Amino acid sequence: MAGTEDFFKHIEEGYATKGDYIIMGAAMLNGEAVKDALVKIPLKTLNRHGLIAGATGTGKTKTLQVLAENLSQKGIPVLLMDLKGDLSGLAQPSAGHAKIDERHAKIGIPFEASSFPVEILSLSEQDGVKLRATVSEFGPILLSRILDLSETQEGIVAVVFKYCDDQKMPLLDLKDFKKVLQYATGAGKAEFTKEYGRISTSSTGTILRKIIELEQQGAELFFGEKSFDVNDLTRIDEKGRGYINILRLTDLQDRPKLFSTFMLSLLAEIYATFPEQGDSDQPELILFIDEAHLIFKEASNALLDQIESIVKLIRSKGIGLYFVTQNPTDVPNDVLAQLGLKVQHALRAFTARDRKAIKLTAENYPESEYYDTKEVLTSLGIGEALISALDEKGRPTPLAATLLRAPMSRMDVLTDKELAEVIDKSSLVKKYNEIIDRESAYEILNEKIEDAEKLAEKEKNEPAARRTSSRASTRQNPIIKVLTSATFIRGVLGVLKKVMR
Repeated sequence: MAGTEDFFKHIEEGYATKGDYIIMGAAMLNGEAVKDALVKIPLKTLNRHGLIAGATGTGKTKTLQVLAENLSQKGIPVLLMDLKGDLSGLAQPSAGHAKIDERHAKIGIPFEASSFPVEILSLSEQDGVKLRATVSEFGPILLSRILDLSETQEGIVAVVFKYCDDQKMPLLDLKDFKKVLQYATGAGKAEFTKEYGRISTSSTGTILRKIIELEQQGAELFFGEKSFDVNDLTRIDEKGRGYINILRLTDLQDRPKLFSTFMLSLLAEIYATFPEQGDSDQPELILFIDEAHLIFKEASNALLDQIESIVKLIRSKGIGLYFVTQNPTDVPNDVLAQLGLKVQHALRAFTARDRKAIKLTAENYPESEYYDTKEVLTSLGIGEALISALDEKGRPTPLAATLLRAPMSRMDVLTDKELAEVIDKSSLVKKYNEIIDRESAYEILNEKIEDAEKLAEKEKNEPAARRTSSRASTRQNPIIKVLTSATFIRGVLGVLKKVMR
């Protein structure tokens, strides 16, 4: 019992907090939960980012659900990337269960079923609030990163943006951008060469092929108007709860390029839009990126650099990023080093590679006199996890094998009818789902090319008309020619001379 008392004191002191917090569960010793040894995460440090990792079926999604619910209750809005389609149940209360009551009795906190304010978002043709952004909002640097362009090709993209700015020509969607590229090496070649220098057709061809590759993953649905205002992610309902925005991505699992494009643009827009917050008592917004390996799997080095930069900088805006994946090694080391909260579910050791990954994972956590971390990682049950966080002073908390609390909302998806009701009630659907296709670079350049062709045709016809007119004017009437000839005049004068005599 002395060991248990020491352990209880160790956890209580290590997770003490003066400000507000959320409760993850109760710490465990020797495989059993120690009642009231609560693992508490200060709201103040939630913008220090985090990781939820573990093998399939160990409870990662439910942990994400618990965090989202508690954040919403504290008035902190959330954005969830739902690639498996199993998070919509947040809109309905849990049905409850005897095992849930038993779990919470072990933890030492009551269980209360609850629903939460949910907004369904969509990047594709699925129902929900449509998320869009214009090419102009991406800017030349970000667009070049996404397309993985060379330095020369990046320069061409910059010239295209400069030309469109100079000509007051909106770049809204990908067809606008493609049209300007074609114009630069076609009908507008002379204009571009004079103002901006020669543009290589081989380089523009490469850029066009990469844009087509992006379009094949469905990017034309994302680029365009009406642009989504990221401030709409930070709404609070009438009860003071933050909205849980669920982005449905079930049809994008095989299109990682589009997923990466969206994520990078969203983070860049949030960073550019949100004001500096400094050291505040709670974050403005928390983003959970499920199946995070999809972002990093096919990302170019330039894209990874961009993501790492934003992860490092966006914390000052009051934004927390939480990556959900099977193994911490799925996340680049430079990103992993920025993550303050780590929730590690069980890992499975089936192969030598698995055992190596477990050893590396164990080294990411603080040493503990109460746990053999490598052994605990393979023995955790469903709904249990190793947790390491930051206290209010930014110091790592003690490592705690934790019996996690159960979600307050439904641990299952909504029915089609329930989902339709959530979407029908949305004020954002009315705001963003109208398709707008105003005059932009595509239409302006088509009109410009058409006018140029008409002018060329007119100039081609005008010289012929002038030549015909000139020939007609110099060709004399035969009678006039005779009357004005020297012979005729001399004859007339001779007759007149004889008459006068």
